[in-house]
Amino acid sequence: MAFIIATANMKGGVGKTTLTVNIATCLAKNHGKKVLIVDLDTQISATLSLMTPADFAKIRADKRTLRHLIKRSILSDKQLATTVPEAIRSYVCNVKGLDLLPGDIDLYDEFMVSEMLHQTATRQGQTNFEQVWNNFEKTLIQSILQPIRKDYDLIILDCAPGYNLITRSALLASDFYLIPAKPEPLSLIGIQLLERRIAKLKETHKADTPISPNLLGIAFSLSGNVFSSRYYGQVMRRLNEDFSEAKLFKTRIPPDVNVSKAVDTFTPVVLANPGTAGAKAFATMAQEFLQKLSTAAKVDQPPSKFALSSLDD
Repeated sequence: MAFIIATANMKGGVGKTTLTVNIATCLAKNHGKKVLIVDLDTQISATLSLMTPADFAKIRADKRTLRHLIKRSILSDKQLATTVPEAIRSYVCNVKGLDLLPGDIDLYDEFMVSEMLHQTATRQGQTNFEQVWNNFEKTLIQSILQPIRKDYDLIILDCAPGYNLITRSALLASDFYLIPAKPEPLSLIGIQLLERRIAKLKETHKADTPISPNLLGIAFSLSGNVFSSRYYGQVMRRLNEDFSEAKLFKTRIPPDVNVSKAVDTFTPVVLANPGTAGAKAFATMAQEFLQKLSTAAKVDQPPSKFALSSLDD
């Protein structure tokens, strides 16, 4: 059974998707892991980091994006389990073991959700609507991942900035979450807000999910001459006060124009230009990611839940 890891931050512009696709690519290419990226952001940045707009337009026309799986999940469609594999793009960027579940610019219909919840509550005679909502929130993304979880070592969910329904459901489906960040005051606020909301989410669902999700770590992307910034020192001091050293990635992604250039080629920088500083840092961070995951699984999860030896290189 795969580890499921959500990458999330309340704030946008922190390098979340870039980190997700490059680490996932390194895990597949350099470490032989079977990895699935799930694009849960309507900006579809992860999808367009791994395929051209023309390719995306084709699969969208063929109804092979996450939107149609979410619709089936909302409607409790019994065919969901058989249609999930059909939407997955394998060998993306010609990397063995790297798969993508493409996102969509429109993931779900809010009216459909409201109608389904109303019908469910009426059918079950529920007077406690919160219970109906909580069950839906918990199972929405989980039902999509469950049929394919056995096929992967790692499933990485690229969540949208903020804290919408899809992000909450993704967190509830995850074993761990990773917070991409920049060592800047606003990014720190995003981390604090996310931590508070996840704590509340876990409290709401504590009867069902008493353990997961747990923080895997905070991974930093640097921008500009950040070390000379008067904010850098105080942000890092605050993070060291709030989190243990084990929760802060030692590897930092340096400013590198090649990372941005790679996006224009619809290919992660670790493939487009592997000799650059940014690409090398992502490769090192992927190794640290595996180490943290192996350690966290032994500490935070029941021993029977995962085959820990599968993470060791």
